[in-house]
Order: sequence, then C-alpha cells, then structure tokens
Amino acid sequence: MKKFTNARIYRQHDHASEILVDKGVITQIGTNLPEADEEIDLGGRLVVPPYVDAHLHLDYVYTARNEGATNTSGTLFEGIARWHDVKKTQTLEDARERALKGIEEEVSKGVQFIRTHIDVDDPKLTGLKAMLEIREQLRDNVTIQIVAFPQEGMYAYKGGDEMIEEALKMGADCVGGIPHFEWAREIGEKSVRRTVELAEKYGKLIDVHCDETDDVMSRFVELLNALVMIEGIGARTTASHTCSFGSVDNAYAYRMMGLFQKSGMNFTANPTENAYLQGRQDSYPKRRGLTRVKEMWENGINVCFGQDSINDPWYPVGNGNMMNILDNGIHLAQIMSFDELDRCLDLITYNGAKTLNVEDRYGIEVGKPANFLVLNANTPFEAVRQRADVLASIRNGEYLFKRPAPSYEIEIDLFRKTR
Repeated sequence: MKKFTNARIYRQHDHASEILVDKGVITQIGTNLPEADEEIDLGGRLVVPPYVDAHLHLDYVYTARNEGATNTSGTLFEGIARWHDVKKTQTLEDARERALKGIEEEVSKGVQFIRTHIDVDDPKLTGLKAMLEIREQLRDNVTIQIVAFPQEGMYAYKGGDEMIEEALKMGADCVGGIPHFEWAREIGEKSVRRTVELAEKYGKLIDVHCDETDDVMSRFVELLNALVMIEGIGARTTASHTCSFGSVDNAYAYRMMGLFQKSGMNFTANPTENAYLQGRQDSYPKRRGLTRVKEMWENGINVCFGQDSINDPWYPVGNGNMMNILDNGIHLAQIMSFDELDRCLDLITYNGAKTLNVEDRYGIEVGKPANFLVLNANTPFEAVRQRADVLASIRNGEYLFKRPAPSYEIEIDLFRKTR
C-alpha cells in the first residue's frame, strides 16, 4: 500500500491532500489517511489526471524529411498528396519503430491516453498491423485507441470503404472518415452515412475528420450530428477539426450548437496544426483556423485538444507536449480569464477522456486506477502560466518516470551598478 501526501489535487474542492493506493487502485482521498507501507511526499505540487492526446497520427510521425514529403504550400491537401507517395515506402518495421518513438515522446511528457488515426487506404494495412501490435504491447503503460482512417477518402480511394471495414474486423476501435476530401458533396455525405452504419454494425466509436477546410459551405458536421442523434450515439462520436465551423455566420453556428448540445457529440480541435494549415488562401484579415472552442466550452459541449502531427508532411514540428498544445489553444480561442485559466486543464485531461469514452477508468477518484501526474506547480493557474513540466507520471500506482524539479539558482544583484 502507498500513500501520496502533501498533494494539491486538481478539481478536489475539499482540500484533500493525500491519496491512498492499494494494488494500483485509489482506495481513499482525503487528509490524515491511514499509514501505508510507503509514503511519498509530493511537496505541495499539483496532481492532475494523465494528459490525453485525443487526436494523433502515429503512422505519419517523423516522415517530414523523407524523400518526396516536402509540403511547399503548407496546405492540408498537398500534405495528403505527399503522404500518398511516402507511404508506399513504409515497411512494417519502419512503421513500428517510428510509432514507438512517437509514443515514447508523448509518454515522457505525461500522456497516458492516445487516440491515433491510422491510414487504412493501403492494401497492405501496414500502419494498422504495426499499431495493433503496439497497442497490446504497451497497454500497461499507455492506453491507445485506433481509428480506421481513410486518409485519401472512403470513396475517392478505390476500395477505401472496404479497407475500413477490414480494419474494424482486425480490431480498430473507431470508424473514421474525411468527407471534405471526397470528390463531391454527395459522395462526402455518402461517406458520413457509411461511417455511422459501420459503427453501428460493429459496435465501434466514431471519429471523423470533419470540415477541415476554410470553406464555410463545408458542413458535414451537420449531417454527422443529425445521424448520430437519430441513433442515440452522440456520446460515442467525435467530430475532429471542424475548422470551417469557425468561419460560418453566427445564425448558423448557434443553431448548430443547440443541436450539438442535444446530441452530446464530442469535438476535438488541434490548435497548432489547425492554425498552421488553415487560412493559407487568406491574405488579411487571416483566419486562425480553429473551430469555436470557447463558445462550445461555454455551452457545455465537450471539446478537447490534440497534438495531431509530429514532424510529418502536414506539420514539421510537434513533440507531444500537451501543455504546449494547451498554451496555443487558449491563446487562439481567447480562453484566458482567471476562471478559465483555473479550469482549462480540462481541455487536455477530463474532456479528452470523455471524448475517448474512458471516463469509467479515468480521473483521481476512489475506485479508479491510480493514474496521475505531478506537475512542477502548486495551482492550476501557475501550471498553465508557467507551462509547468511534468515531474512524475504514475500509472496503476507505479512510476512511469520521475525527474527532479528544475533548480533556478541565479544570483542577480539588481542594485549593482558600474560607477
């Protein structure tokens, strides 16, 4: 039995400062808890649930410098064209090695839950096979959900819909789609309908790349929301990106937000990549590329953040640091009142867990796995303001890693002057 003491626990309003863990499960939270075999003093630092990266492409990571991968226009559509060529050279060993490196980079920064979209527009299903193996291999250290994603289209890529179904049979967790990339609006709508049909047939979650464009007439999110509302599976569904929703007029936006509330559908925004890829055809004023994160959050619609890419044809940088993603997101979405700053860690923790449908085993609560982070800060505000480092990541009561707090011993004599 272990007891973590002198903690400041995020979202605990009763001033609880101790967490008792037995066999990897939280058994008590409070103060003056019973003694344990091992007691660990957390030094008054903030304890939060593990970071959730709700949107990532682990089969693409570290391919930005591959031959033929250079995206000169910086657009989504050229990125897809470049990946079409790059993936032809991908081997199972290569896909596995890169994905493992990407996961290690994310986990080293406090991520314990990842939803990764894996391109299944590939007759060999190379990336999927690698990720299915990794998911099981690393399940004790990180929870991975796999989206069967047709990067080149469900129908624009010949047999794409069949490859998605095969991926679901092989064990993918979610049905994906990219309706704005199909060759006509009617075909995009067909792909959305097929996505919902497959999710119902196989009992899977849904996560669609939806309206990742500046075109205000790209409104596939409306159809997706309607279909899942009819089927009563909104909580199992995520609309990712929805960039165009950030450009639509207010009359349409607020009508739709009422319907989003009704369906309970989730939304994932990817602040750094959305800002980098979108608005490329704008001169000035130039759009930020982000969906209406602030308005969704204020209206009780579940919205969270993801990294999206790490060094691939769409995005040259990225390192899995969700605090960096949060920092960019709250700036772009203008979520920076003091009240919002005290709560915005939800966008990379609890809200992401709700999107992944893992709330039953997520959070610092009695009866749940002892999974949490120790940040180098003592309040949520300071954690966000300082972009606090993760000092420790604990899973099932054991350390995935721990590192000493940085020391900043700088001697400065402010009054020393040269005379």
